[in-house]
Amino acid sequence: MNNFVELENQFYLNVFKRAPFLLTRGKGLYCYDHQGKKYLDFIAGLGVNAFGYGDPEILASLKRQSAKLIHCTNLYYTEPQLTLAQILIRHSCTDKVFFCNSGTEAVEGAIKFARRYGHEKFRSPRHEIISFYNGFHGRTMGGLSATAQRKFHTGFTPLLPGFKYCTFNDFDSVKRALSPKTCAILIEPVQGEGGIYPAEKKFLQQLEQLCRQKDLLLIVDEIQCGLGRTGSLFAYQQYGMKPHLITLAKPLAAGLPIGAVLIQKKVAQFLRPGDHGSTFGGNPLACAIGITVLKKLIFKRIPQKVKALGQYFLKELEVRIGSHPRVKEIRGRGLMIGIELDSEVAPLVSRGYQNGLLIGTAGKNIIRLLPPLIIEKKQVDLFLQKFIMIFLQQFSMAEQR
Repeated sequence: MNNFVELENQFYLNVFKRAPFLLTRGKGLYCYDHQGKKYLDFIAGLGVNAFGYGDPEILASLKRQSAKLIHCTNLYYTEPQLTLAQILIRHSCTDKVFFCNSGTEAVEGAIKFARRYGHEKFRSPRHEIISFYNGFHGRTMGGLSATAQRKFHTGFTPLLPGFKYCTFNDFDSVKRALSPKTCAILIEPVQGEGGIYPAEKKFLQQLEQLCRQKDLLLIVDEIQCGLGRTGSLFAYQQYGMKPHLITLAKPLAAGLPIGAVLIQKKVAQFLRPGDHGSTFGGNPLACAIGITVLKKLIFKRIPQKVKALGQYFLKELEVRIGSHPRVKEIRGRGLMIGIELDSEVAPLVSRGYQNGLLIGTAGKNIIRLLPPLIIEKKQVDLFLQKFIMIFLQQFSMAEQR
């Protein structure tokens, strides 16, 4: 298919800025385009492809369940849904699960559950939710309203009322935003789309203590930073705190649509049949693959390996380009890494394509790296070799101009 650009222009809504090639298949840590060119993938479908491409256990799970039951309504019990829920609860600080189809749907569910808690617990309109500048919580109207980045709001106002925005890692700003209408605080332990900013441990612990004192809910959005990405099964586990709700998605079903809201019983007790639902959420196929994903993460100790490799990766980046005058900061947690420059990074991404690398961005000035969690040191070293080469080439040419 050599006319893919023309076909997109004719038939597909113009909301994505595409790379100039057509991906046709993947194997392991690599993708291949329509001309057979090979790319080392360090964005992993925006963190979805935690186990790369063609993992035999995931494919076997897909084949096995698709031959049995792909979908049925949530009016009936299914074994994969119950098993996946059990695994998530047994390995988290929560008591119940609701399955949906995406991260933004998980956020929508968490918003609804938090507001129901505010109404039922206090018998008053406690509905306001505090979120943070530079955060990202999805593109539906609820997720968008919780996202404190104006660039995503343009042309879609008015947003939903009931959201207040505070400064990330600034506890005083949160205290100032509190009101008698506040019911919850929503935060990413590591901001993803906003630029790979980890929360400070003290800050998250202060938020948890505040929620406990005021009887508010703490919602952690782990859609990008959860499920092994930052070096623990759940990112919150590195902070010595326990949230009331957790939102998950991206790698949970290895590329099939799924989202999840994990909920403590103090919230779940106020939700009854008919209060929320989903036609496709928690379908047997996605849940069967989710079981395989979680078992691989847990029993193969993937998060522990991610933690060690992420430390090596960050250290090597710091040593090799950390002092370069164009680099403002290198930051991250586990295999969720951001490289902030003093200029736009789009030329580096394009140069990466030319040299067989898939890398991403988080804003105009930040390179975002989310490689598959199964990478090993040799692949990190190969990436560093290629990336440092194109980095130095790019800025050597820029300085000459």
